[in-house]
Amino acid sequence: MKIAVVGAAGMVGSRVINEAVRRGHDLVAVFRKEPTAAPPPGVIAVRGDADDPGHMSGLFTGSDAIVAATRPAPGHEGAAVRTTTALLSAAEAVRTRILVVGGAAPLRHPGHSDRLVLDSPEYVPEPFRAIAAASAAQLDVCRAHSADWVYLSPPALLEPGHRTGTYRRGTTTLITTADGASRISAEDLAVAVLDELESPGGDAHFTVGY
Repeated sequence: MKIAVVGAAGMVGSRVINEAVRRGHDLVAVFRKEPTAAPPPGVIAVRGDADDPGHMSGLFTGSDAIVAATRPAPGHEGAAVRTTTALLSAAEAVRTRILVVGGAAPLRHPGHSDRLVLDSPEYVPEPFRAIAAASAAQLDVCRAHSADWVYLSPPALLEPGHRTGTYRRGTTTLITTADGASRISAEDLAVAVLDELESPGGDAHFTVGY
């Protein structure tokens, strides 16, 4: 496959690129700024403005799949809606499926199905509420858009770690372990992203976790 990854310098985007290269795919890695290091073999590095759908559709032309792994800077959480809308429109223009890596906020609480993770302080402490709300708004944007999209909600804790190659998959309820923890490494999230691109699971909104 030829896969375009937006947000290639980020924690998730960089690992999606590594996982895709590992599996032998061709990559277009889209960076906001000029990359400082040469890309690995099979990766074409380009600069792109994720808020410009016309520009992005040109970069997406010829791709078999698109991964949107952008994340707004602290204090600019509202940009998530604008950027996601632009990327959905660019994907629609080239008729290519786009996987949006969002957040855990729009998932259901595992113990209270009438409550969202966004409204659960044990998973979303107050300092993280703004970015969590932005991810919930991202999903609303996807649902209102006519592009061919799929939205991946990570668990509550997503951080760099090790690639185990294993994870559990769910739909719209947060996945937790027996002790109530909800987590996955960025490396294994990338495994889930590539698994979905290679063999779509049929869910417009899904989640993963250990």
